[in-house]
Amino acid sequence: MERFDVVIVGAGTGGCTAAKTAASAGLNVCLIDCKSEREIGNKVCGDAIGRHHFDTLGLKYPSGDELERKILGVKVYSPDTHSIFRVVGEGLHGFIVNRHSFGQRLLKEALDANVTLIDNTFVSKPIINGGFVRGVEAINVKSGEKIRVESEAVIDASGMSAAIRSKLPPESGIETNVDKTDLIACYREIRRLKSELEDGDFCRIYLNLEVAPGGYYWIFPERGEKVNVGLGVIATPESPNPKRQLYKYVLSSPLFEDSILIHKGGGLVPTRRPLSSIVWNGVIFIGDAACHVNPIHGGGMGPSMIGGRIAGETLTEAMEKGDLGVESLWNANVRYMSSYGAKQAGLDVFRIFLQGLDNEDLNYGMKYRLLREEDVLHVSMGEDVKLNITEATRRVFVGFGKLPLLKKLIKMVSISREVKSLYKDYPKEPRDFPSWKEKVKQIFENAKRSIG
Repeated sequence: MERFDVVIVGAGTGGCTAAKTAASAGLNVCLIDCKSEREIGNKVCGDAIGRHHFDTLGLKYPSGDELERKILGVKVYSPDTHSIFRVVGEGLHGFIVNRHSFGQRLLKEALDANVTLIDNTFVSKPIINGGFVRGVEAINVKSGEKIRVESEAVIDASGMSAAIRSKLPPESGIETNVDKTDLIACYREIRRLKSELEDGDFCRIYLNLEVAPGGYYWIFPERGEKVNVGLGVIATPESPNPKRQLYKYVLSSPLFEDSILIHKGGGLVPTRRPLSSIVWNGVIFIGDAACHVNPIHGGGMGPSMIGGRIAGETLTEAMEKGDLGVESLWNANVRYMSSYGAKQAGLDVFRIFLQGLDNEDLNYGMKYRLLREEDVLHVSMGEDVKLNITEATRRVFVGFGKLPLLKKLIKMVSISREVKSLYKDYPKEPRDFPSWKEKVKQIFENAKRSIG
């Protein structure tokens, strides 16, 4: 079998972006996916992606069959629904995409760059030779044939299955497992309503920790009368089934009376900071396999493509040097962590804070606007949290016995800024990584103790 420069496991948004990037630079790239070619892109997803990701990556905006709807912002509802944050601004302009059509576009761009696609093939484990990942072992899902695909390097874009990452030896130092408290179990449906959703330029997010413990439920408008409606809960054994919760509390509302089911499905999403390191000898991790997901809303298409671009460029540079060791690939860490990774880390602290609240806390916090709409916008874009605490607000919270909530919020802001600063100063060389990792560990242990 032909030997490739790079094998990429998973033809999702990140995998296709990495494949196109590396192939366009002249590398011989193989893209492997368990789906058939025509089914690639057909994935359960919230389908929302910010316009800024297209601008950052130089991608043309979705149009035609790819575009379900343009979005101007987000409406965030308190548990009692009495408070609504209408968050709008450049940072939240975006698109609801047809996930399959968008995925097919990215695949075509990769194939047009001379990427070799092996579809209907499940990757079972990495080939490790001399302490380097040198390809993959795989099985054709139709014929059962076992194959080996050898390469100089591998990119793991296999999603939550983490086909490569989960099977690395301990000496790699890579986190092979993700804690259940950092996972959200989601279930979503595409439904056609009796009439078009009112205020259809806005995605709706509902915070209710009794309905969706550790998560939220959403209603995102799509083309015409279609909506993407779903619910996510923290993926611990004590949490309720997200499908059952969606049917009991959301789909039972008058809005969905006589609605028609078009598509359904569920899965797990890693809503946390990125893996501490996304590289080892001969391998880079991107997308869900690297926890490249926004910890607050679970959006993963944008960061996966950012990671894919960085991975493709890093491997191209490493190939030119003839060195695929962890030191040579380390720049992928530095580039991702000091930019989008820092945003993720700061938002992860915010997630821990939110998951430690109850509905009463959320209702009070939103009612008295401890964060204003414009501040929520800035936070969502990775900027520092700014609190709207006046003396009148402080007196109200003292009067209602909510001073501990105020103190936790102030503490959260401090920890978020600290961890973002640490990620922006990510170690430039692997030798400085252990001490950096220990600092991050201590910060998040403190966060879970003090604000979680």
